Order: sequence, then structure tokens, then C-alpha cells
Amino acid sequence: MTIHEHTRTLGTTGPEVFALGLGCMGMSALYGDADRSEGIATIHAALEAGVTLLDTGDFYAMGHNELLVGEALRTAPAAHREQALVSVKFGALRGPDGAWEGYDGRPAAVKNFAAYSLQRLGVDHIDVYRIARLDPDVPIEETVGAIAELVEQGYVRHIGLSEVGAETIRKAAATAPIADLQFEYSLISRGIEAEILPTTRELGIAVTAYGVLSRGLISGHFTADRKLAANDFRAYSPRFQGENLQHNLNLVEALRKIAEQKGVSVAQIAIAWVLGRGEDIVPLVGARTRERLTESLGALEVTLDAGDLAAIEEAVPADAAAGERYPAAAMAHLPA
Repeated sequence: MTIHEHTRTLGTTGPEVFALGLGCMGMSALYGDADRSEGIATIHAALEAGVTLLDTGDFYAMGHNELLVGEALRTAPAAHREQALVSVKFGALRGPDGAWEGYDGRPAAVKNFAAYSLQRLGVDHIDVYRIARLDPDVPIEETVGAIAELVEQGYVRHIGLSEVGAETIRKAAATAPIADLQFEYSLISRGIEAEILPTTRELGIAVTAYGVLSRGLISGHFTADRKLAANDFRAYSPRFQGENLQHNLNLVEALRKIAEQKGVSVAQIAIAWVLGRGEDIVPLVGARTRERLTESLGALEVTLDAGDLAAIEEAVPADAAAGERYPAAAMAHLPA
């Protein structure tokens, strides 16, 4: 079975289909130092394998990640470049020191952000464009309306959302067609299941699930004695601290037993679980190297039956994780 036989639909607003997407953020920022050449090689390997969706953000290392994705596309074979679809998040404000300064969803800012992204990526349109977090000072209708104008002008193909609640999704969808919601979703991050996922399904909106390995925490490769660099987000993430970390790694060990019985890796069974949550959910894998990409793609060959799912649910129940997804300051920008 090939990657092309596993398809996920980008909502009801477009014909694009995906199996897995590649989240490119870690190739530039937030997880310690990264190897630029290996990042580009990993994108090339993903395109070669049939991965078509590349996810980035204009604030990832202040434009560095868009430039990296742009270089990868420019140096890829023409056939691979033409099949690639780029999803971009915008709106996060950064200081010269990397500080987070809030979000800007004003219509003029939306168009300004898009102009710079198009230039850095070296493309004439962005396939999915979305504000990274809701700007509390700007109605979502105004932000989405500005993206809709970019769609009309040909600079954007589809409108997306990111980390917003059910009410905001409905307001956005009443303003313009929404193709996709991006949200963290994994075995230990299941907050979308109660209200958000039913809402997207009612409205025909797809979900791109990021953090499917919870930033490596449930990859099977993270250890309690691992030293994290000061520029690694996980050094400050609640789930990677002290007793929280040990509790969460105990969950991983319970999951490892199930994976070993199936002859697959922990990462593969965790990704396969997300893949099995519905044809409307596209997992984004955050592989920074070709080795990790190959492992992630192996999840497409993993079939989970009812017995497997029951065992996984027992090993890692919903709400089993210790610690919030983000530090308190960042959680303030997320839906309750």
C-alpha cells in the first residue's frame, strides 16, 4: 500500500487530498539547534514519498522557516514542486530577541503578512492561510474576510483556522468557506473531541492535527535524563517538567508494550491512532530528519483493530497526561 492510497480530504471547499502532512517548524526553531541542509533533504524525501502538504508559519524563527521551505521547493524536482501544497500560519508578533508580543488579525496586517510570505516562499499563492491564534481585539469575521479577499485575488487558495473554539469556527464559517482547522491532537491531547471536532464535522471542515507525538514526548525516543537546550520549547513546557515528565513517560512505556506486540514503534502506533480517528483528520508529523520521517511514514502501514484500540485506550486514557500543553501565558490564547 502506498501513501497515495491513504487519503484525507481538505474539507468540502477543495479537491486536495493528503495522507500525512509535514510540519516544518522544528527545522528552524523551538526544538533546539537544527540542521538546515538536513531539513531541506527531509522535505525533499517527504515529497519523493508522496507527502504533499507542508506546514509552516511566518513567525517560525522570524521568517527562517518560510525561506527554508521556499529553498526546498525551489530545489525539488519540478513534479514534486508542483504537487506540493503549503499551509501558512500568520499573525504572531515577535520581537528582535524572539519574544512573543501577541497577535495581529487586522485586515491590513493579514494582507501585509501574506505579501511577505509569498516573497519568502517564492510562490504566487498560498494553499491554506490561517491566523495562528485568535486576535482578541479583532473579530474573526474581519480576519477571515481579509483572507477571503486574498482568495478572490488569487493569492490564497483556501482559508484555514488554528486553535479556536466551536463558537469561533461557526462565526468564521458564516463569513467565508473554511477548509481546515489546525489543532493539537494526539493520544494525550484530546481536547477537540468534546465540541470542536463535532463542529468541524457538522460544517464539513477538515482537521490538520499537529503535535501527534506531543513534541516527541510520546515518540518512544524521549528519556527522562535528556538535557534540553535553552532554546528548546520543551525546557519550559509543563509536560516535560519533573513529576509530570515521569508520569507521561510511564504512559509511553505502557504504549510501548502494545507497539512491541504489533512489531511497530511507539511513534508509529501513536500516529496510526490519529490516522484512525477519521478520514477528515490529517496528521502533521514534525520530522526534522529523514530517519524520523521514514519512521513516521511507516505508520501508514499500521492497522489498529478493535482490540488494539481498546488496549491503547486502557494504556493511555483520555486526560491521562500530566501538565498543560503550553506554559500558562500561551494557554491564555487558546480556547477553554
